[in-house]
Amino acid sequence: MGLAATLMRAVLQRAIDRADAWIVDRPGRVVALFLVLTLVFGVGLTNVSTDSGTESFSEDIPEQQALDAVTEQFEDPFDPDPQTTQLIQSGENVVSKPGLLRMAEAQYRLAEREDLRVVETNSAASMVAMQLDPSATTLEAQRDVLERTPSGAIRQAVRETAAENPAFVRLLSTDFNQRSARASATVAIVEHDIPGDPAEEGQTGELTRIQRTSERVVAPLGGDIRVFGAGIINDEFSTVIGDSLLVVIPAAVVLLVGFLIIAYRDFVDLLLGMVALGTTIVWTLGFMGLVGIPFSQILIAVPPLLLAVGIDFGIHAINRFREEKAAGVDRETAMRRTTDQLLVAFFLVTATSVVGFASNLASGLLPIREFGVVASVGIVFAFLVFGVYLPALKMYTDDLRDRYPQIPTFSQAPLASAESRVGSVLQVGVVVAERAPLVLVAVALVVSTGAGVYATGVDTAFTQEQFLPPEETPAYLDSLPEPFRPGEYTITRDINFLEDTFEASEGDQVVVYVEGPMTSDGALESMARAGTNPPSTFVPDGRRAEEESILSLIQFYAAQDPAFAALVERNDGNRNGIPDENLERIYDALFTSPAGDAAETYLTDDYRNARVLYTVQGDADDAEITADTRDVADKYRFRATATGEIVVFQAVADLIFESAIVSLALALVGTAAFLVVAFTVLEGRPSLGLVNLLPIVMTVAFVAATMRVIDYSLNAFTATVLAMTIGLGIDYSVHVVHRFVDELAVRGDPSAAVTATVVGTGGALAGSMLTTVFGIGVLVLAVFPAIGQFGVLAAISVVYSFFSSMLVLPSALLLWCRFVRPNTNTPSSTSRDAPTED
Repeated sequence: MGLAATLMRAVLQRAIDRADAWIVDRPGRVVALFLVLTLVFGVGLTNVSTDSGTESFSEDIPEQQALDAVTEQFEDPFDPDPQTTQLIQSGENVVSKPGLLRMAEAQYRLAEREDLRVVETNSAASMVAMQLDPSATTLEAQRDVLERTPSGAIRQAVRETAAENPAFVRLLSTDFNQRSARASATVAIVEHDIPGDPAEEGQTGELTRIQRTSERVVAPLGGDIRVFGAGIINDEFSTVIGDSLLVVIPAAVVLLVGFLIIAYRDFVDLLLGMVALGTTIVWTLGFMGLVGIPFSQILIAVPPLLLAVGIDFGIHAINRFREEKAAGVDRETAMRRTTDQLLVAFFLVTATSVVGFASNLASGLLPIREFGVVASVGIVFAFLVFGVYLPALKMYTDDLRDRYPQIPTFSQAPLASAESRVGSVLQVGVVVAERAPLVLVAVALVVSTGAGVYATGVDTAFTQEQFLPPEETPAYLDSLPEPFRPGEYTITRDINFLEDTFEASEGDQVVVYVEGPMTSDGALESMARAGTNPPSTFVPDGRRAEEESILSLIQFYAAQDPAFAALVERNDGNRNGIPDENLERIYDALFTSPAGDAAETYLTDDYRNARVLYTVQGDADDAEITADTRDVADKYRFRATATGEIVVFQAVADLIFESAIVSLALALVGTAAFLVVAFTVLEGRPSLGLVNLLPIVMTVAFVAATMRVIDYSLNAFTATVLAMTIGLGIDYSVHVVHRFVDELAVRGDPSAAVTATVVGTGGALAGSMLTTVFGIGVLVLAVFPAIGQFGVLAAISVVYSFFSSMLVLPSALLLWCRFVRPNTNTPSSTSRDAPTED
């Protein structure tokens, strides 16, 4: 290992020397090269697309695949199918003459517009009109029938339609009263002929155009008829991502500029830092466009994250250069010393951050894996920009300042000194370390262990609401001036309305997808047995679970039609009301009856596959509901899969928890291994790699415990925080340890070395911490609440990382000197020219 470490150290030193030569001797060429690369990535920036919603999180899991099969094979009037538009009518008695006539007129006007490509419509109004006059097969004829029919006759037709056609009742709200012919809401389905696959990106715009046009068509009709569908959903999801960025990025820039003014105290240096930050963002987003990674909600966190890391790198680079200049050396020597030290520190920070972010590649969820890729690549870009480009820019502009004295120069002093107020505050950790380091480290370990144990109670959640724009935009966002004020969002309101108002909502239902053939003798008996003696989370109906299925429809229609009832009875061998044989003949009779439309929602046309809906307790735990649904599915004779929104989201939540734990473990192990190897190669001191981990382990434990205290769950967004804490937090400890090694090699005295480290690096870290906290903290302004939670936790992790590095790490370093490397009384004993193995 000693020879290998020496060779690797030589290779690294040669790379640093070559970088020094380019930065110091040829800064103009470096600047030109980076400008060309920025133009290349700028091309990719124009190709960045957006992706939103929950589909990408669940697309690979069996429960979602089963739900996709259900969606494809069975009609559901409340499913925003890519080919359909839903007209939601409310605010009146929708089955009264005025209500039915208004919906019929809306259908007619939409169908008359050739650009809307309407091929078929279905509504309660059409069904009532057909009940009144079976020959009224066109929308115009149905409208005319309703217009000329007296209100009393329409009420009677509503009662008769409800009694004969279960599909009619499914289109009405749950408060429908058949006797009084009253309902507060209804849904009409308008099908469009859109070439190609409307779900593909190229076709989404056409569907959105159709549905936005439909809104304008129905608006003059009065009443409350709203347009809902996949096009509007996609449009608002895309809009809310842009709205979030439009609020978050300017707010971050304003806050960061304010803090950077304090940190840099020089206009030109401030401008250089902003250019470097912008370059990092352009490269990262351009990379996404070049490789085809869409910008999803979870990736909203990446730009503030890169801003935070870039600010830290920028402050360290400029501040260290100023420190060297303050020591009295010339500009070239100062920059060489700066890059010699910081390129190594930046490399360590970058590599360990990449390990932390890349651990998300182990996730079973595609968006989290994409987050890991983009964040890792972005950190590497930040290393190149702030490790090479920014120093070259600094050298280039300082040369210009010499040639053009008109360029103003303000303060060039470093952020802190031992005599400054900031320096005295930062030395608190050193004071404690010199008096009772062992006690402080022991207390820190005990408290961290307790926090870790407490954090095991953090909940895991995955809900559609995490991805939806708010039903009501917060007042502080509504008060913003244009163009920063968010748009108006309707989909959350309409989704909640559908779930609360109609039986077809899956909010309190689960689905069992049965793959038959359902014509086999006993197929319906198997369905009945599965729902017998239901689990506690299911709503009971006598001894059986409350369900909607082809069996329940057969029993419903048999009660309405004597001839069909006789057919069922003839094929019911055990006389329990469930036909046992000749099921194909029974299905044929049902599909050709007025209940045929409803039958298509429970059984496929080839009579092979079935959908069974079970009602579940609204206040039951989703994990228990999912487990019970899987148990019920196991009772079926044929292959049956538990699915539905509750089951799918719980499966994703389980994956989120698994991903968070696996990513955290990989990040910790990978970071520890890398740091041990890195400090062996760089310093011949592998144990320093483990010392680096102490603040990180503490921070992870405290962040997880804080999540439980403030009632934040592990969700699609916060699941990355724990691994990200390592990526962000390692920055602070690596800078401290690496600077300490350099100072120890020069000074020989551990106390003097740790004091110089805390005052010098600590000042830059304090400025970095403040700017990072506010830079990431602005995510609370995002329209998505879950993104706001991510921002809060990321900011908290930075605060914990800073204080653990400033308060606990100095004690750990002095203990390391005392017990691991006791011979540190002279500079030669720890010089990097004479490394030794632990």
